[in-house]
Amino acid sequence: MECRREKNRSSCNCSYEPCSRRGICCACLAYHRGLGELPACYFPDDVERGYDRSIENFVRVYRERGRWW
Repeated sequence: MECRREKNRSSCNCSYEPCSRRGICCACLAYHRGLGELPACYFPDDVERGYDRSIENFVRVYRERGRWW
């Protein structure tokens, strides 16, 4: 499968500027999964900037804001 890094970068909402995985979604997902987290794209921008990417935080935000924030 071809990686569409540049296309992915344009829609990536990760606010961690030095991230080497930006736009490489499979690497990003594997990295955060290894930490028991979800990547930035699972969170609204205002929540993502807090860097709490825990599954618990995702569930809390999902319950508070619903599926489409």
